Amino acid sequence: MSFPFAEFEKKWQNYWLEHKTFKTPEDFSLPKYYVLDMFPYPSGAGLHVGHPEGYTATDIVARYKRMNGFNVLHPMGWDAFGLPAERYAMQTGVHPAITTEQNVNTFRRQLQALGFSYDWDREINTTMPDYHRWTQFIFLKIFNSWYDPEQKKARPISELPVPTGLSDREREDFINRHRLAYLADIPVNWCAQLGTVLANEEVDEWVSKGYTVERRPMRQWLLRITAYAERLLDDLQYVDWPAGTLELQKNWIGKSEGAEVQFKIKGGGDVLTVFTTRPDTLFGVTFMVLAPEHPLVEKITTSEQQAAVVEYIRQTALKTDLDRQLDAGKGIKSGVFTGAYALHPVTDGEIPIYIADYVLMGYGTGAVMAVPGHDERDYGFAQQYGLPVITVVQPADGSLVTGCFSGEGVSVNSEFISGLPTAAAKEKMIAWLEEKKLGCRRVTYKLRDWLFSRQRYWGEPIPISFDEDGFFYPEDENSLPLTLPPSENFMPAATGESPLANLTDWVYHSRGGKKLRRETNTMPQWAGSCWYYLRFIDPHNPNELVARDKEAYWMKDGVDLYIGGAEHAVLHLLYARFWHKVLYDLGYVSSVEPFRKLVHQGIILGEDGGKMSKSRGNVINPDDVVREYGADSFRLFEMFMGPLEQMKPWSSRGIEGVHRFLAKVWRLCIDKENCFNEALKKPPAEKTERLLHQTIKKVGEDIERLSFNTAISQMMIFINEIDSTTGLGEFGVQAFLQILSPFAPHLAEELWQRAGYEPSIALTSWPKYDATKIIDNEVEIVFQVNGKVRGRALLPLNAGDEILRQAALTDEGVVRNLAGKTPKKIIVVKNKIV
Repeated sequence: MSFPFAEFEKKWQNYWLEHKTFKTPEDFSLPKYYVLDMFPYPSGAGLHVGHPEGYTATDIVARYKRMNGFNVLHPMGWDAFGLPAERYAMQTGVHPAITTEQNVNTFRRQLQALGFSYDWDREINTTMPDYHRWTQFIFLKIFNSWYDPEQKKARPISELPVPTGLSDREREDFINRHRLAYLADIPVNWCAQLGTVLANEEVDEWVSKGYTVERRPMRQWLLRITAYAERLLDDLQYVDWPAGTLELQKNWIGKSEGAEVQFKIKGGGDVLTVFTTRPDTLFGVTFMVLAPEHPLVEKITTSEQQAAVVEYIRQTALKTDLDRQLDAGKGIKSGVFTGAYALHPVTDGEIPIYIADYVLMGYGTGAVMAVPGHDERDYGFAQQYGLPVITVVQPADGSLVTGCFSGEGVSVNSEFISGLPTAAAKEKMIAWLEEKKLGCRRVTYKLRDWLFSRQRYWGEPIPISFDEDGFFYPEDENSLPLTLPPSENFMPAATGESPLANLTDWVYHSRGGKKLRRETNTMPQWAGSCWYYLRFIDPHNPNELVARDKEAYWMKDGVDLYIGGAEHAVLHLLYARFWHKVLYDLGYVSSVEPFRKLVHQGIILGEDGGKMSKSRGNVINPDDVVREYGADSFRLFEMFMGPLEQMKPWSSRGIEGVHRFLAKVWRLCIDKENCFNEALKKPPAEKTERLLHQTIKKVGEDIERLSFNTAISQMMIFINEIDSTTGLGEFGVQAFLQILSPFAPHLAEELWQRAGYEPSIALTSWPKYDATKIIDNEVEIVFQVNGKVRGRALLPLNAGDEILRQAALTDEGVVRNLAGKTPKKIIVVKNKIV
């Protein structure tokens, strides 16, 4: 008998859409469960089989929670602004809006063909004006806020205490220096061919495609995420996230405690400030190193060293920060002497100043006091350039160390801190520096402010204009959205600005009789994905980004389950947390953290064990799999391959096995006349009933643990134990189809209907197992003679000692091994062994 999955799968997909089966009710009396996918960027290639793995997991949980009485929010949308669509427009002239709509339609069709229970009435698209209106609204809230370090929260810029007696220009500059969104000249990753700044994580992708990326200073928008560094660290205590992701977040924020130390520049009035976590090693400083971008480099470089320094800076500009860090990690060191010297703050000794690309302007002060005796990077640099190495810390156990010792111990050769253990030496040195006004205690973070502007067309316009004096004119919130102007030219402007700069009728405008120029940078793709989880709650609200009562209900303790790729473990999650905290401070959200529980699905590899890519020819299109095996087989196999978080290769043979399992379920339930097999509704045998209740229990518990592969294994065990004549009883038939339905919803719906049950199985309640029926009445008892197993027998559970003794003494294997002898001792362990 055939398994007509193609017929009923499309039937039920249409039914769910037509009847809005998965529409989320606005019933705040029910317990809520918000289950969310990291929404996709809709590329032209469509989905490959790796994408739906996380979506299948969330769908199983969503269906299971609905059946357990929860009000479930399970939405889907599109992170649709981005460079790929714009790059395609540059090459073809096709507007990004056209290709984006085509890609979205392909993704939506593919997801609906897999039977995911999304509430499609809540679909959002970050490129739509009714969405990015609120992205711009949030940006303006950030722009019009400052961080109060005393209250440790964002406050409206109108509450910033501004000194009196300032000119208009001075007042404006003071306010702008405190805004959470601000303009600054900073070094960025610039790609001239793309005509845009690239984020660090984007650089490798475009360099591998043949593009050149260089570091250059540019005026850019930044968001003051560093003000939230301590809260971003502290509030990780409130989330249930993978340990590795928590560690990545902590490392990216990079909290360091130590001291700032001031070194005067010889022959001038300049002071070089450095941050160090080891102020106890100050007496071991033998040279200084500045980042090539440090603002003092040009000022202090001598004429003799000018050419070498300029060339080194040019070479450094061709490297990304990541490249520089990787080179340093591999022991690759390079640098140039500036010709200048610093004066040691304690001894007044002269210290040569170098520039080197292993020092980054984005960490600390962009300068380091090099202590080669106790820092591996400094030691490598000193060895390469023949610089002196001084030992100022020895191991506490008195052992001798040659080369570099980077651990803690006891200070030596360090005047007034000699003989002190490291912790005490740090404290005494900081106290000395503060007393002499040569330094102070300081906490720093590796986290840098968020570079927020891009030189692109296809992004959210930044709703700020400027007058000829450079004063800011933000858009009125009630006039939002500021939409992208129509264009047929997507190439960057000749000035290096974004393509928007070419559209002068849009750029230049008047307001209140004042001539203004719009900001021509756009927001990065991250912007729309920072807050989409809030808009899903209230996607059609024209008056608020989210209604307060809906937010309070759905975001109580945050999103209950968030599943997505580990590649977003740092930046997307960090940026979203930052925006959420600003909104929390300003009273727009009620939860401290946006995502309570986070899970990363593992990567699905090609059948060759390599990462799926067009160049390798190992990409599997889900459309092809669904056409051959059906959506239910696809869903079931993605979950059966192994634990959700693990990396695993695709297997055509594996999906065939899962397909056979579903076909077997079909054949058990549908007879030769193509009707439901009523024999299954006969009362079940005790053994069958026990296995049924054990299966209900295990599948439910496994879904709660996200152990989908073991839940599927249990269902397979159950089906292997029955045949078309086995009675399951009315409850048994319903219960098995109900526990199957989150995994294979199309098949479960079809069999449910054919069995005469209503309504949709998705709207029924999860079956309750009977705890009294999951306990076996018999147990296997092992018989041993002199420590060796000689027999086994199934005996009644909790049988008495005498029954067990007699069973053992009459067992054929035991009798043979006793050989007529009477045992000297018989030990009985209840329900286990004699």
